[in-house]
Amino acid sequence: MGQKGHKGSFYNCEGSPVSSLHEALDQCMIALDLFLTNQFSEALSYLKPRTKESMYHSLTYATILEMQAMMTFDPQDILLAGTMMKEAQSLCQRYRKKLSMSDSLSNLVHRPTLDQFTEEEIHAEVCYAECLLQRAALTFLQDENMVSFIKGGIKVRNSYQTYKELDSLVQSSQYCRGESHRHFEGGVKLGVGAFNLDYGLLQLEEGAAGHSFRAVLCVMLLLCYHTFLTFVLGTGNVNIEEAEKLLKPYLNRYPKGAIFLFFAGRIEAIKGNIDAAIRRFEECCEAQQRWKQFHHMCYWELMWCFTYKGQWKMAYFYADLLSKENSWSKATYIYMKAAYLSMFEKEDYKPFGDDEVELFRAVPGLKLKIAGKSLPTEKFAIRKSRRYLSPNPISLPIPALEMMYIWNGYAVIGKQPKLTDGMLEVITKAEEMLATGPENEYSADDDCLVKLLKGLCLKYLGRVQEAEENFRSIAANEKKIKYDHYLIPNALLELALLFMEQGRNEEAIKLLDSAKQNYKNYSMESRTHFRIQAATLQARSSLDGSRSTVSSVSL
Repeated sequence: MGQKGHKGSFYNCEGSPVSSLHEALDQCMIALDLFLTNQFSEALSYLKPRTKESMYHSLTYATILEMQAMMTFDPQDILLAGTMMKEAQSLCQRYRKKLSMSDSLSNLVHRPTLDQFTEEEIHAEVCYAECLLQRAALTFLQDENMVSFIKGGIKVRNSYQTYKELDSLVQSSQYCRGESHRHFEGGVKLGVGAFNLDYGLLQLEEGAAGHSFRAVLCVMLLLCYHTFLTFVLGTGNVNIEEAEKLLKPYLNRYPKGAIFLFFAGRIEAIKGNIDAAIRRFEECCEAQQRWKQFHHMCYWELMWCFTYKGQWKMAYFYADLLSKENSWSKATYIYMKAAYLSMFEKEDYKPFGDDEVELFRAVPGLKLKIAGKSLPTEKFAIRKSRRYLSPNPISLPIPALEMMYIWNGYAVIGKQPKLTDGMLEVITKAEEMLATGPENEYSADDDCLVKLLKGLCLKYLGRVQEAEENFRSIAANEKKIKYDHYLIPNALLELALLFMEQGRNEEAIKLLDSAKQNYKNYSMESRTHFRIQAATLQARSSLDGSRSTVSSVSL
């Protein structure tokens, strides 16, 4: 058990001095700086000697390992990160305030106040909560056992309660800022921000604006929110100005920092600047060679960038690299390889002698379970591939462009009329082939898919009436669809988004309610529900805004 020495210092069991809390925080900032300049091994080596004695060294070391685990999904990486995070939590526990029975009983009536804690104890609380939160995230990745889910849920609850109490302390009138206050407050803002969306965004923004140990973690969470969550799970309307503002100082400070180059690429892609995005992702790959996981994240993005440009060979190249080097979802990568090969013209040379039919047939056998559940994208790829298992398979019409819809890629090309025109040309060609080909059991599904994607291109090209006709025709053919039931709620969603652009918010809300209430158990249901929810909030907000304007005018 560690013992306290003079204020700000600790002594280990042998009585030798261990550096102060403030010195530990300074050293962890140095380690974080090494990490952000791509010196990943050096950052870990710098921290390692003190991980048994300093809670901040231990937490930072485990956090870097967790970032690696989250990128690789490798069971060994997850296990190592989990072990180190557990050790960090045990160390934090040593420095937490030991409540007596009377303290425990009084806390049932009176909330703890800041004067009950030393500076180290208050830091131990926020570090302990952070360990719980990160261990919960790892638990959900690590084990398919239901017990693990329950354990993860308990960790989340305990972490949330601790952050809630700490936030109350920070907001209290008696809160007095100590020497290390910015690091403590940064930890509270990171935790509260992770748990609460609206209030949390404000907390994360405040945390990001500070100069604390956790400021960069707040920035990363916000960048993930703006460039991934609100894009893939939202309506495609991203606060890109805020993302650029957050990123700029870090990109200036770490011009070769792989993490920041990656986010810079994401921002360029969302803006529709595909060539600039490609340059950023290539820069990210060149910036460091130690953590290949960053390369894999870039390969995924580069695959989509070349998809937007209709360069199927380059898109195939990156799908192939991922299938060989990354273990996140072999089924998805092989499916994408097959999808790109199916987009080749008959006279095109097919690399490595690969055959799309054989690749599609291999997909169902590559199913992977993470935390007891298959990845939604993987499930989608497996369902679509099953039609190739028959001796005489009926080809998918435009599988690469269908998966592009799942990842909201049309919101990217929609910003570039030239790219949208090119995609519309490919889709129209597929539509003509379906119209002249023989009818089969997939005909209605394939026709409706083509109409959904065509409608999206038409919308972004400003051909609103034609877009509406395509979306409406899917709902009209609802009873004919046999397999791809996800098309109907998504067509209603896209029609609602089209109406919202025209200010027809009441009609949009009715369509969104129908999409949410009337359709269940279809592919990518959760993702569609997130997008429906985001669209509904946007439509209701616009409606309330217009009503309040009318009210003020009439007054």
